[in-house]
Amino acid sequence: MADLSTIHQPVLVRECVDLVTPALNRPDAVVVDCTLGLAGHAIAFLQAAPQARLVGIDRDEEALGMAAERMKRAGLAKRFVGVHAAFDEFSTVLDGLELNRVDVAFMDLGLSSLQIDETDRGFSYSRDAPLDMRMDTTQDFDAAQILSQYSESELTRIFREYGQERFSRPIARAIVRRRAIEPLKTSRQLSELVDQVVPKSHRAKGNPAKRVFQALRIEVNGELDKLKCTLPQIANRLSVGGRLVVESYHSLEDRTVKTFMAQGLNVDVPADLPVIPDDAQPFFEELTRGAIKADESEIERNSRSAPVRLRGVSLSRELPEHWRDRFDRSAEGGPQTTQHSHRKHDAEKKNDNNNHTGRRA
Repeated sequence: MADLSTIHQPVLVRECVDLVTPALNRPDAVVVDCTLGLAGHAIAFLQAAPQARLVGIDRDEEALGMAAERMKRAGLAKRFVGVHAAFDEFSTVLDGLELNRVDVAFMDLGLSSLQIDETDRGFSYSRDAPLDMRMDTTQDFDAAQILSQYSESELTRIFREYGQERFSRPIARAIVRRRAIEPLKTSRQLSELVDQVVPKSHRAKGNPAKRVFQALRIEVNGELDKLKCTLPQIANRLSVGGRLVVESYHSLEDRTVKTFMAQGLNVDVPADLPVIPDDAQPFFEELTRGAIKADESEIERNSRSAPVRLRGVSLSRELPEHWRDRFDRSAEGGPQTTQHSHRKHDAEKKNDNNNHTGRRA
């Protein structure tokens, strides 16, 4: 277990506290931290809102144990409940706790400090480790299996979509060629392969493998699919005046959050309609006027805050029934598991074989 004294500070913690606490100033107010991690934000929320209770969700059992210990040390254990689950199990978690509505839902997307600093799961290209990348270590499928089983076209797709990697196809082709000789099992092997493929004259700042590692992590953990089906679950469980606050670190995450929030910030009618019905009025109120970004002092204090985009909305009125139904349908894809994606992958693999591609999917 990592040393709790070396844990990094949470990103934009003061800004996050300022966004969530106005909804927590009543007895037994409930805040759900959907990405508990090491409880940096969660502890700050409870300290700032002495009447509130917090439910912390995390799919990483080690992080949950450390977060519970930190809560205990801070004297907050009586107002804290930790749940081992992925955040797309949001509604299931609340049902299990007999909670119908919540006052705040908070998400700090991406990797926790624990996962970034760990040396044995292969999240980082700067340290040699097995290519695992699972946030939930009880999950079967890991990054090494993706590299050994996905077809060249599938690898190209995830590197392009999730990593926005310019050299997705050459990297995927090199992986397929290499695995015919030996499997890629460690972060150093993958990092060196990418280094050999990406031309030095076309490299962005930093390690050239950064985008490939990011894409693999997103694919292994089904992060974007889970986010898309979690946001509507949250909206359907917010109390009026309740708040949804999200920190994103990747443009695809931020776009997903921004698009979801925009649904409730705009009127739900054609542009030329002369009268706007009450149930077509906006139901979200923007709290951040776009995205809050880390300033220079925040980045200097914590370099991991550089790409953050912080957005927040409050529920200004009861959700219209048609929106509640729509959000229910949007959430029906969850809980998402990476196994769903991999079953699709298996079907594509079989299809490839039937088409005599000669490649393993």
